Amino acid sequence: MPRTVDREARRRELAEALWRVVRREGIDGISVRSVAAEAGTSAGALRHWFATQDELAAFSLRAVVDRVGERLAVSLPGLAGVEAALFLLEQMLPLDEQRRAETEVYLAFLGRPHAEGPLREIRGVAEAASRQAVAAAVRLLAGDGGLHPDRDPASAVDLLYPLVDGLALHSTLWPDRYPAEHVRAVLRAHVHALAGPP
Repeated sequence: MPRTVDREARRRELAEALWRVVRREGIDGISVRSVAAEAGTSAGALRHWFATQDELAAFSLRAVVDRVGERLAVSLPGLAGVEAALFLLEQMLPLDEQRRAETEVYLAFLGRPHAEGPLREIRGVAEAASRQAVAAAVRLLAGDGGLHPDRDPASAVDLLYPLVDGLALHSTLWPDRYPAEHVRAVLRAHVHALAGPP
């Protein structure tokens, strides 16, 4: 059993090395050689863990999706309604260094519209998970009077989902124009607006 844990820990370390390469050099900077150098290992050793560059890239993107999923699965002690919804939505936004790194890596892979195989599949999983998180936030609002009774929950998801995506994109590309406080304020204003009539 410990051997499996060591294997997964090492694969995660290598994935994080890929993240650093992507953040520094962009998606085109990914190569077995560059990731191995970043991880302080040889290209041969890297190939021991990942047979191909695509396998490493897919694992790295999956690790981003899993990290966000772990945060979304956290219980909401003492939070309800608007505050609980905001907490969930903020987990998908680059509001600290860890989430910024995850968002940069995710957006880099998202910029490959013709990706095939596992990368395409993982992007689909990420999109579905993000939409489900927004839907969960809307359910929290609806259950606590934070959603106007005349507002259709599905329409509220359709309003919030692209907002969260747009805030993630803009605050990653232009962090000086969209600092964390501003992103939180914009998100809060839109969530509060859902309590009003459609």
